[in-house]
Amino acid sequence: MIYISKYLTARNLIGICILFVSGILHTETVDDRVTLPRLYIESPHNGALVQSPVEVVFGLKGMELAPAGTYAPDTGHHHLIIDNDLPDLAMPIPSNNNYLHFGKAQDRVLLDLEPGMHTLQLLLGDGSHIPHQPPLISEKIAITIGP
Repeated sequence: MIYISKYLTARNLIGICILFVSGILHTETVDDRVTLPRLYIESPHNGALVQSPVEVVFGLKGMELAPAGTYAPDTGHHHLIIDNDLPDLAMPIPSNNNYLHFGKAQDRVLLDLEPGMHTLQLLLGDGSHIPHQPPLISEKIAITIGP
């Protein structure tokens, strides 16, 4: 038997460490039960080389998709930003070739993009196409469309 001290054996020290770590892990598990809403692009992945048309799949956790005109709490619909920056987050999201609206609560789209590099980003809007407060925004990804 290896002694660390006269009264504390290696076995007892390991037991104390296990209890300490399990208490920390238990605390983290309790905190993890609070799910913050998350918006993301499921596919394609950042840096992907793809062909056009490309299917873009949207992901949403912690909120529900609902058509435009729905004002229930914790609901919204997707807006895809293509090759552009975020709009004014206090105003309705523009609707044009760079800001696509999915007001029927769609969770994917087939995009026909020109060859080259493109950026994609999601922004969740409420029933009036206004971003939530705080806004729910995905990371901006870059994809390359092959010739």
